[in-house]
Amino acid sequence: MRTVIVFPPDEQGGRRVRSGSEILGLATSLADVVEFLRRAGLDEVDEAYVRRAQLIEWRGGGPDVWEH
Repeated sequence: MRTVIVFPPDEQGGRRVRSGSEILGLATSLADVVEFLRRAGLDEVDEAYVRRAQLIEWRGGGPDVWEH
């Protein structure tokens, strides 16, 4: 899988999630990022994995930042 980019929160607290040129969705929580990665083919993904995964680039704050 390509690097996953989680963009800064928007005004409503959603963070766009992208892998390569594909938009995976708009996450409003860490659980959403987990679900997007599962749908993209990563079976053994949970919140702990998402917090430490090197393939995820957090922009505008880490996995605990969900407000603008």
